[in-house]
Amino acid sequence: MSETELEFSENESEPVNIKNLISKYLRYWYLFVLSIILFLGAAYLYVRYTTPLYSISSTLLVKDDKQGPTMALNDMGMFETTQGIEDEIIILKSKSLMERALSEMSLNATYYVEGRVKTIEVYGEELPLKLITSKLDSSAFGRSLTIHIKDNTTFELEDNHGSGTYKFGQEIERPYGTFTVTAPPRDSRSERTVIVMLHDIRKLASQYNNRLIVKPYDNSGRVLELSLVDPVPEKGIDIINKVTEVYGKEIIDDKRVLASNTIDFIDDRLLYLTDELSDVEKDVESYKRQNAVTDVAAAGGLYVANQDEYSKQLADLAIQIDVLESIESYLNNEENQYELVPSSLNINDPTLNSLIGNFNQLQLERQRILRTTRPNNPIVASVDEQLENLKGNIQENIQNIRQGLSITRESLQTRASASRSGIQQVPTMERELLEINRDQAIKTNVYLYLLHKREEAAISLAATVSNSRVIDPATASGPVHPQTQMVYLIALLAGIAVPFAGITVKNMLNDTVEQTRDVEQATATPVLGELNNSGTNETLVVTQDSRSPIAEQFRLIRSNLQFATAGKENKVILVTSSMSGEGKTFFSVNLASSLVLTGKRVVVVGFDLRRPALTERLGLPNNLGITNYLISDTMPVEEILQPMPDLPGLSIVGVGPVPPNPGEFIMLPEVGELINDLKARFDYVIIDTAPVGQVADALALTPYTDSCIYMVRYNYTSKSQLAIVDDLYKSKKVKHPMIVLNDAKKENGSYGYGYGYGYGYMEEKKPSWRKKMAKMSLW
Repeated sequence: MSETELEFSENESEPVNIKNLISKYLRYWYLFVLSIILFLGAAYLYVRYTTPLYSISSTLLVKDDKQGPTMALNDMGMFETTQGIEDEIIILKSKSLMERALSEMSLNATYYVEGRVKTIEVYGEELPLKLITSKLDSSAFGRSLTIHIKDNTTFELEDNHGSGTYKFGQEIERPYGTFTVTAPPRDSRSERTVIVMLHDIRKLASQYNNRLIVKPYDNSGRVLELSLVDPVPEKGIDIINKVTEVYGKEIIDDKRVLASNTIDFIDDRLLYLTDELSDVEKDVESYKRQNAVTDVAAAGGLYVANQDEYSKQLADLAIQIDVLESIESYLNNEENQYELVPSSLNINDPTLNSLIGNFNQLQLERQRILRTTRPNNPIVASVDEQLENLKGNIQENIQNIRQGLSITRESLQTRASASRSGIQQVPTMERELLEINRDQAIKTNVYLYLLHKREEAAISLAATVSNSRVIDPATASGPVHPQTQMVYLIALLAGIAVPFAGITVKNMLNDTVEQTRDVEQATATPVLGELNNSGTNETLVVTQDSRSPIAEQFRLIRSNLQFATAGKENKVILVTSSMSGEGKTFFSVNLASSLVLTGKRVVVVGFDLRRPALTERLGLPNNLGITNYLISDTMPVEEILQPMPDLPGLSIVGVGPVPPNPGEFIMLPEVGELINDLKARFDYVIIDTAPVGQVADALALTPYTDSCIYMVRYNYTSKSQLAIVDDLYKSKKVKHPMIVLNDAKKENGSYGYGYGYGYGYMEEKKPSWRKKMAKMSLW
């Protein structure tokens, strides 16, 4: 492997130059600035004119029903509950609860005031007027009314059915409903336009219900957090406060209904028992008068002791059977079909208590549904069907319990009869009186028990309170949308990302040579040097007194050329490229000038027979040239040589008339004679030829040349065209090929070719920032 190829391999393994990568983007800094300004401006408009949303939250404590003054009534099943915190969340999220709250707030109308840019919703004290509806048809839902306030007494109403002028407080009848518009505040004298949007409470409740979030507060077992996001904070606060208020009212209403029904049931039973107890007391009085009985306590001690125990048990059984019969009678009464069933009192049967509890829960649910729906609703029918099934189950369970109690009672009566037969010494009258007293005791116990429970139910009705308490009333915070800092941050990032992405895509789609690394990676051909953009349209930039950076670069290339061809003859230099416009003529003329400045005699031969530009660029005539010499047998070389007037030692040979067949013309043997003749007369012969990537003219001249300089122009030469010079280098089609990079800039990432150029050179005047901006805007 040659030294040049080794250097090329080492360059391939070099890491990416971060500085050059960053410079690709920094040269478009003005695009980043413009993009950031535009995005920040858009963010400002978005934040300025987007309707802000506020977060409203409240905390609610849900108490445990088993705690508090009602605990003594739990044996009646009146205030027992199996609801957990999850059930309370479902109730608070129910549509019926939200619908009732919105109805009490009269939110079937929303008010908007037209602004200069957007329409703003107003609420509460900001309302310029209020619409009170008497009757609304379903066709009114979703309809908007435009009200133009003229003064404090009149307004103009405009809707789909036309417009009209009315007075505040006047009842207005429209095809979709009847309503009244109240007068604005007295201090509101300016003309204003208010847009009123009518809503269906059920749909509006569904919308707010979807936005309402109910969740346990900070993992608490009994505290709930209610939150809502709304553009009007006062409205959101009122909605959450009203929801918690309605929730507490419904709990109180349910408890009051249950307690009232229980009191009514006990009152009915007390009236019946009072009559029975009165009859029994009369029987006792009559029996004692007839039999002259005053005291039977001392008779039959052992019999009495046993009989008392049996009597107590039979009394308990009688109470239970009587209660069961009362409940069964209550269920069979058609008037109580949709009323709450009283508790099972002292019937300690879990199944019966559970069935009655479920039955009462369904009755309450049915009453709650009927507040917002009709009795013929399928939901109500479904609840009725469930109630009927539960009623049948309760009746069947009562029959089973009563049958079991009857069997127990018969067993006790049998044992009581056996005990009585063992004490026949007790008089018959004593036994009969005891039976009367036993019947009296049973009814007395039932009466006293019911009377006690009635007092408890009355106390609970008077002291009914909600099992919930608002810890923190609803408060608003925010706005939570739009988040100003986040919007500006996103705008800033977008302002950076958009031009960054655009530049990246542009660079990815750009197939031209942009950096020295692109050339080094594509070919092992050695790089002779690179040239900056001259910044001028002049062809000849290297003169005796020139100290510009471009002139110094040509001097450096001249030195590199001498080192590259040290020990070898290098009199004839071929200059070519991939295509036209890469600076062959410019390079040829100025390289020749730099050689002339060292005391050499140099000739530049314009061998681009297809598009001659050498003499034209230098302002020389093109009447005689190569074509004249090749077709003439007698024309001497001196006639086609044109010396440069300002640069002695430099001669130019133009093309002359363009030949009709340049490809065949350049193959003439006289071409070699011409080049050999010029070699004898000059120290250097520089041939400016046609692009080798487009025509084969340059390859026809290679037998007469000593080296070849291949021009590559930054941001102009395609990367794919570098394969041409790489092929020339590997296949040795040309002698000693070398590359010169033209039109270099800072962002092209020079690796030191041309280091030190411009040292000691001072510009007379630096370009103004306006010129810099104009130059950069060419992109």
